[in-house]
Amino acid sequence: MKIGLISDTHGLLRPEAVRALDGVARIIHAGDVGGPEVIAGLRSIAPVQAVRGNNDRDAWSRKSLPLRLSLEVAGVRILVLHDLNELGSEPETHGYRVIVTGHSHKPVVVERSGTLLVNPGSAGPRRFKLPITVGYLTIAEGTASAEIRNLP
Repeated sequence: MKIGLISDTHGLLRPEAVRALDGVARIIHAGDVGGPEVIAGLRSIAPVQAVRGNNDRDAWSRKSLPLRLSLEVAGVRILVLHDLNELGSEPETHGYRVIVTGHSHKPVVVERSGTLLVNPGSAGPRRFKLPITVGYLTIAEGTASAEIRNLP
C-alpha cells in the first residue's frame, strides 16, 4: 500500500503536489494545513487524515483537526503529529513503527532504533531555500519504507 505524505501546505495546494499524489491509496497531512479547501482538494485524490499544526488556529482547524493521530495500517502502527519536539521522549519508546511529522519544512527519512521518522517537508509556500516536497510511505507485509520526492 502506498500512502501519500504531505505537510505545511499553509493554504496552498500546488498542482504539482496533486499530480505527485495521484494514485496513492490514502493521504496523511502532517499539519499546517491552512484551510478546508486543501483537505477537499486532497480528498479528490484519496481519503485524507490530517493533524493540526501550530499555524492551524482558526475555528475550522480546532474543530476538525486533532493534534495527533494514532493509526494502524496493514499491521504497522503510525503516529502523526506536527512537531516531533512535542513527542516529549525518544520516538522509539512510544511503540510506533512510523512517526510522521511536519513543522520544520525540511524533508527527512531516518530510522532510529526501529522507528521510521518521516517528515515529507513542505508542499506549500517556499520557505528559505528549502525544496518543495511530498513523501510516500509504502507498507508491505508488515514493513514500512519511505521516500521523498522533490516537486518541480
